[in-house]
Amino acid sequence: MKKALITGITGQDGSYLAELLITQGYEVHGIVRRVALEDPDKRLARIQNNIENIKLHPGDIINYPRLVEILDEVNPDEVYHLAAQSFVHESFEDAFTTFRINIDGTLNVLSALKAKAPGARFYFAGSSEMFGKVEEIPQTEDTRFHPRSPYGVSKVTGYELTRNFREAYDMFCCSGILFNHESPRRGFEFVTRKITSGIGKIKAGITNSLVLGNLDAKRDWGFAGDYVEAMWLMLQQDKPDDYVISTNETHSIREFIDTAFNRANLKYEVIDLHETSGEKANKEIEKLKKDNGIYVIQHPLFYRPAEVDLLIGNSGKARTKLNWKPKISFEKLVETMVDNDISYYS
Repeated sequence: MKKALITGITGQDGSYLAELLITQGYEVHGIVRRVALEDPDKRLARIQNNIENIKLHPGDIINYPRLVEILDEVNPDEVYHLAAQSFVHESFEDAFTTFRINIDGTLNVLSALKAKAPGARFYFAGSSEMFGKVEEIPQTEDTRFHPRSPYGVSKVTGYELTRNFREAYDMFCCSGILFNHESPRRGFEFVTRKITSGIGKIKAGITNSLVLGNLDAKRDWGFAGDYVEAMWLMLQQDKPDDYVISTNETHSIREFIDTAFNRANLKYEVIDLHETSGEKANKEIEKLKKDNGIYVIQHPLFYRPAEVDLLIGNSGKARTKLNWKPKISFEKLVETMVDNDISYYS
């Protein structure tokens, strides 16, 4: 029986990956911070249905000695490094913590792997945010990186570390450059879940407004459950390599909103306050809460200091070499998320 170790197992991707590996007959191990073990109902919710089939190890990716202990104990065949500070907005607010987790943490995992399980196969979770201010459309494995956020910078560094360990130490190390992937398990702070959970609250009568940033940014959105299959396939190949994972389609946030509100049979009005001061915008929102309309409000707080306007991948290499392709359409993804959150708040 193969053994797999997952960092970030309690997150969206980690939970779907654990489910996939269990169905493939793996012995699945996960690293979780001790705070998660102390609050399992909340922090282990995404893996609760499979908790009996997962061996959890308390630890933190910024603690190198503990990683060495875990790898020595587990001796995994495959390691999937998904743990990260992955919220772009937060990376602008606290770049130091983002770098410590995403860069130092990745170096710690790779170094511990080299010391204790150099024959294990390693997957690093890259991001389309590495492309940032895109220099060609669509983006491929050969597109030059131009990150526009501390998060993007940290992921480029993790990608280069992964490649360096592959080339310097002949380790089986792969990076997946994953474009945006969503699901009903997405964190509430991310724009897609913010939209669908906001609709759930509107339907339940909890609020009448949804406060967002730039509605015209375009992303390549897929289903997280499809994307973890690509992660697994990368580690089943004869040689390690890096792959773009994407749907090869792009949709604006405004399109996501339209699809989501149509699914909920709701009409809305856009109120653009993004050029208004934060304090004045908040006062306007308070006024809007008192009437009977439904509003999507563009607020200055949620605009990035450096925006990424357009992301669209070309996953031709993965489709050819991995025999992978996404199964869930954009429309189906949005509808599934909306239905989940309407049920959640009803």
